[in-house]
Amino acid sequence: MSTSVAVQHEPVMVSEVVSGLNVRAGGRYVDCTVGAGGHALAIMAAAAPGGSLLGIDRDPAALKRAGETLAAYAADVHLVEGSYADVAEICAEIEYAPVHGVLIDAGLSSLQLEDAERGFSFQREGPLDMRFSPDQEVTAEQIVNEYERDALADVLKRYGEESKARAIARRIVERRPILTTTELAKVIQEAVGGRARRQSHPATRTFQALRIAVNQELLSLDAALPQAYGLLGDFGRLVVLAYHSLEDRIVKEFIRRESRDCLCPPKQPICTCDHKAGLRPVGRKPIKPNDDEVATNPRSRSAHLRVAERLPAEGAERLPAAEGPAAGPAMTI
Repeated sequence: MSTSVAVQHEPVMVSEVVSGLNVRAGGRYVDCTVGAGGHALAIMAAAAPGGSLLGIDRDPAALKRAGETLAAYAADVHLVEGSYADVAEICAEIEYAPVHGVLIDAGLSSLQLEDAERGFSFQREGPLDMRFSPDQEVTAEQIVNEYERDALADVLKRYGEESKARAIARRIVERRPILTTTELAKVIQEAVGGRARRQSHPATRTFQALRIAVNQELLSLDAALPQAYGLLGDFGRLVVLAYHSLEDRIVKEFIRRESRDCLCPPKQPICTCDHKAGLRPVGRKPIKPNDDEVATNPRSRSAHLRVAERLPAEGAERLPAAEGPAAGPAMTI
């Protein structure tokens, strides 16, 4: 098995991302999951001249590819290996705030999925790894082979919304040790009886659950959203791409909460929370890929894109607006 996988990664809903961020010449942007750099490249093209971008990713291989993709804009792009759960700290270290827009693409890149050695795909034989960063301690193999049956079933149910979680966990425990992706996929298929009544492969939800657990993806997203919001200047945009209901629910609830002036219980007669709305949702429903994109990039099928705009703060100093025809209201510090 080779780790040198030549894969053309297709970023999801590129034009919708650029539009959602309201990218303009001279703007400052953060791509919290820069991956191979597809979205970042489109952002920088729209932000020229004078635009800049901070790209963050936990995967050093992805950052290397991003550097190649963004070579033409190297002077205006700063790439950092790290988690978007620490985005505020990363921005503070390089004094990169406030910004005109923050993008979080919570999906798995084709580079990771197609590399058998990474262990993300049940269609390619490889070790049960699934770590975004080689510095992480916990692997999918440890969860599969060391968790007690009930704990394993809980992971599959909670993070994969797998209705057959208990049956799968029971069969996994019976067949331990399980060391490869294809071996695990076979065990799962045995446990659920094939593809009957399923639109996707029976291993899909289990592999999703293990990946989320290994990388603590939901915790990272939950931590990153308020930090991203805090980095935005007035009228700055937050754009999030989610690929399953667990992620999208977190994003939806965060935007809903930060778009309200009061978070007190409905029956409480007087507001005591002093919460003020700081975001405005852009659009009532998430944006989904069109049929043409799904046809050319099937992995985009489940994507939901949500956009929110930072409301202006009273009495704040103003950051000069980005220049260019798309320039909107000035940003504030």
